[in-house]
Amino acid sequence: MSNDFPISPELAAQVADQLNYNSDGLIAAIAQQHDDGEVLMMAWMNRDAVVETLTTGRVCYFSRSRAKLWRKGESSGQVQSLVDFRWDCDSDTVLALVDQKGVACHTGRRNCFYKSIRNGEVSTIAEVEISPDELYG
Repeated sequence: MSNDFPISPELAAQVADQLNYNSDGLIAAIAQQHDDGEVLMMAWMNRDAVVETLTTGRVCYFSRSRAKLWRKGESSGQVQSLVDFRWDCDSDTVLALVDQKGVACHTGRRNCFYKSIRNGEVSTIAEVEISPDELYG
């Protein structure tokens, strides 16, 4: 597993320029726990978020609802440290392999993929580990 982060601003810019962003200037970003493969969340990055993630080693996203950069854990303390950064064959999706501190989901669950179909009905398959009130005050 790579552990080359953070990287130089020049290399980060080179990587960011290879990616294919959508018409809103965003690229889908999947966060996956580096050691056990758990898929934690999906969010969006813009070019600035990609560069910041690569140059700091701390994952940064773009919040569409707030229209600004969102540094994972800035208000909750649930930080994602970058272990590896990959992009797919079309360069339109990135995969951030991370070391997740605490929970990844704003609902207080370990990951955002806690809804599923079980026994013919929609089920919640992961419990809240920490209340959102504790995470965000």
